[in-house]
Amino acid sequence: MKILKNILIQGKHQKPIVTDVFYKQTHQPKKVVVFCHGYKGFKDWGAWNIMAEAFAKADFFFVKFNFSHNGGTAKNPIDFPNLNAFGNNNYTKELDDLESILDWVLSEEKFKIEIKSNDISIIGHSRGGGIVLLKANEDERVKKVITLAGVCDFGSRSSTIGDLENWKKTGVKYVVNGRTKQQMPHFYQFYINFKENEERLNIQKAAKNITIPHLVIHGDADTSVSIKEGENLHQWNAKSEFEIIKNADHVFNVSHPWKKTNMSKELKSVTNLCINFLR
Repeated sequence: MKILKNILIQGKHQKPIVTDVFYKQTHQPKKVVVFCHGYKGFKDWGAWNIMAEAFAKADFFFVKFNFSHNGGTAKNPIDFPNLNAFGNNNYTKELDDLESILDWVLSEEKFKIEIKSNDISIIGHSRGGGIVLLKANEDERVKKVITLAGVCDFGSRSSTIGDLENWKKTGVKYVVNGRTKQQMPHFYQFYINFKENEERLNIQKAAKNITIPHLVIHGDADTSVSIKEGENLHQWNAKSEFEIIKNADHVFNVSHPWKKTNMSKELKSVTNLCINFLR
């Protein structure tokens, strides 16, 4: 298996998009899968690498990456050494980053023989689930979309991270990262960006509008993003498929760091569902 780690892709926003690619070097065209992490997430979190290998073994060309402003750096793509970048992240930057990744995969000379350029699917976890739905709705290169514990609404999340008036006045508010204990900043630009692009960032509208196959996967023990949000996504797109993972939390019973060589039973189940759906 060919694994290329920490490739630096230049996007539209001055910071590199740190990217990994997993595939079997067969010189045969393979379906492309691009994975997007969630809020306070990163490409090497938990068991995402083991999941990536499972996709590659199943003959997919699998790509995962850090959003350019997720708080990681080219030198340290794990965790959040650059909190200033994190504070300057927003939804449209993430949509731009995903577009840059699609452009790169399709234009990279050395991949031409390994990919089916007309067969691209995107998977998003949590907030990344909202991002992939929005992108699937606006980019016809995307042929299938999967949301894992995906959010169904950015609006409620954009204005309720504390008091709006105070946020505007101070220009920043903080969210504590339970694992790293960092005070993670959100600069007021996040809210402004959301309000200026509210129409484009409407997940409900995107879900209702897409005509490509959509798989919704959610754990029934998710305390971070309620299963109700998965039910909403499914309801808005009558043709979507909905799979509930029993006793699975928001990250399908994986944690970070993940020392085991296997995925959790629940994440393995998720991965198998995804592979079967994309085949």
